[in-house]
Formats: sequence, C-alpha cells, structure tokens
Amino acid sequence: MDTQQQRQFALVAGEASGDLLAGLMLDGLRARWPGMQAAGIGGPQMLARGFESWWPQEKLAVRGYIEVLRHYPEIAGIRRQLKARLLRERPDIFIGVDAPDFNLDLEAGLRASGVRTAHFVCPSIWAWRPERIEKIRAAADHVLCIFPFEPDLLARHGVAGSYVGHPLAQVIPMQPDRAAARAALGLDAQAPVVALLPGSRLSELRYIAPRFLQAAARMRADEAGLQFVLPTLPSLMPQARQMVDAAGLAGQVLLTQGRSHEVLAACDVTLIASGTATLEAALFKRPMVIAYTMNHLTWRLMVRKQLQPWIGLPNILCQEFVVPELIQDQASPEALARATLEWLRSPAKVSQLQQRFTALHDELRRDTPTLCADAIEKVLAG
Repeated sequence: MDTQQQRQFALVAGEASGDLLAGLMLDGLRARWPGMQAAGIGGPQMLARGFESWWPQEKLAVRGYIEVLRHYPEIAGIRRQLKARLLRERPDIFIGVDAPDFNLDLEAGLRASGVRTAHFVCPSIWAWRPERIEKIRAAADHVLCIFPFEPDLLARHGVAGSYVGHPLAQVIPMQPDRAAARAALGLDAQAPVVALLPGSRLSELRYIAPRFLQAAARMRADEAGLQFVLPTLPSLMPQARQMVDAAGLAGQVLLTQGRSHEVLAACDVTLIASGTATLEAALFKRPMVIAYTMNHLTWRLMVRKQLQPWIGLPNILCQEFVVPELIQDQASPEALARATLEWLRSPAKVSQLQQRFTALHDELRRDTPTLCADAIEKVLAG
C-alpha cells in the first residue's frame, strides 16, 4: 500500500454534479492518505472537505456550443492559468471530474509534460460524440467509470479504466423517507408534491425553468392541492424567484437553496431537465418526465451526434423508454403538464417503475470512495 501521506492532488469539477462526485472521491483519498492536500476548481461539497478552490466553480458551469462560445475567452484564460500553475507545482496526480470539454485538453497537456492524470466519469462516448475516445486516450492514464459496461468499452480502444460504481447509488438510500423529507421542507404530508428541477446552470434556468413553471401553473389549475418545490443554487435564487413571480406562482412554489436530494425524497413525481439529476431521481425511485430545451442551433448540432434514441440516463441504462422524454419543441408547457399528471394518476405504473429503479440502484451501488482510492493508488504506483 502507498504509505506517502503528504500527497498533493489537483482536481477540477466544473458543475454541481461533478462537485458531488468529487466530494465523495475526496472521502476515499483522505481515508487512504490522511495528510493529503487537494486544490484546483471545485464547489461546496469539495470545499467542505478541505479542498482549496482557486476559481469559483460557477465560472465553468456553461452548457452548449453557442453558450460556450460566448464565454470561451474567460474559460480558456482560466484553463491556461491553471495549467501553468499545475506545471509549476506538479501535483502527484491531476483528476478531471466530468466537464470533459474543459478537462480533457487540460489533462492531455499535463500528461504530455509528465504529470499523471485520471478522468472521473467516462465521457458518454456510447451516447454521442464517439470521436472523444481519441481525446481520452491522449488525456488520461486511467478513467474512473461509473457504469459497469464502460471499462470493457474503453479497453477495446486501448484505454485503462476501472468501474467504481456510481457514487450517488451509495449516498442515496434504497428506501428514501418521504415523510421525513416533507417534514424537513415544511410540506404538507398528504398533498401530492411535484419537484421542478430545471438544472443547475444559469443558462438552463433561463431556457427551461419558464416552461416548467408554466407547466406547473397548468397542473395547479387542473389538479387542486398540488405542492411545487424548485431547488436551485444560492447564486441563482434571485433569478428563480423572478421567474416564479412572472409565471403567476408567487407563494405557490417553494424555492429551496440546494437541498435537491430532500426535494426528490419528498416528491411524488418530478419534472426534470436531462442530466445527472435524472439518475438521482431514479435512485430515489421517483417517476419523472425528462425535458430539455436549448439554443436551437446548439440543439441541431448536438442531435446529429446522438447515437441512441434516448437522452435521459434512466432510459439509457434501462435501454428503453421507462420514463417520457420531451425534448426541444416537444417540451411545451401543455405536454409537460399532461405527462407529469399522468404519473400521479397511474399508481400501478409507478409501482412497476419503482421496482425497475430498485434493481438499477442495486447494480450501481458499490463502495465508490474506496474503489476510487484503489484506482488512483495504482496510477500513482505506475
């Protein structure tokens, strides 16, 4: 076993989901190397574990081709400065956590200069952008995979990888306590709860939240007594509040700062943006309607690269449409409201879905912090 305690780890996690993954990985690294230090770019989960963030994580939380172009000079400048600092300080290893558009190029440059590298979360080359495999091969000494089929896929392309389980499957309980979550959020224990999760980025809030809120207004008109909860980042709370007011739902939607897991535990159904949060909802065994809208040109560019008929992770992992997906023009407020209410009116269908999601949870649940530390230790010993 590696006995060096003063290990220096550098990490970059570019958004809220990566922050959660990295926080759990840091638990494993700290247990293996109690004296370790970690720095780079991260969010609140990482900071709570003693991580030193040199830039705010929000600087990297930009989605889509068109939006990235607008922010490219600043993002490129951060990456350039970060690379220079890492080459000066030369950590034992650099670990890019998700955010492949930012991290893979950075990893490739560091690796070419002799810094060991790992990438946590295999880019979804099985869903779209298969050309990324060449970038991964150049960038990462090792890939930490969160889905069981990924290491074999990488190996066929000459890339080393380890399945470490999905960290969320370890954190989220197999049987979430809905009553406790509702009590913690101050919600009525009996009235149905609809969770609105439009995404953790400002651009997602702007594109998606208005449709979700318009759908909520229609649901409320159609079904009396519904409770709505929308979790968002503290930095996005003013914009979210303005959107709720603009939708005529002032006082009708509970806004929470973070607490998305409590919200998912509390809800009966969620209207949710495509992304990692859909897997969280599946692990909470909650029915959902997956939606996504973005800049039209961005969508046209992305859809050409799509390799599978599904976009939502629960559907991809189950290899069928177990939950509806309403994407781009299909995601009208009327359609979103109709599909969400359908779950509330179909208890037998919900029960079948919960059984499917329980089996998925069991497959993804591993001791992720320890397996991450095992994989990193092998890279350091190489």
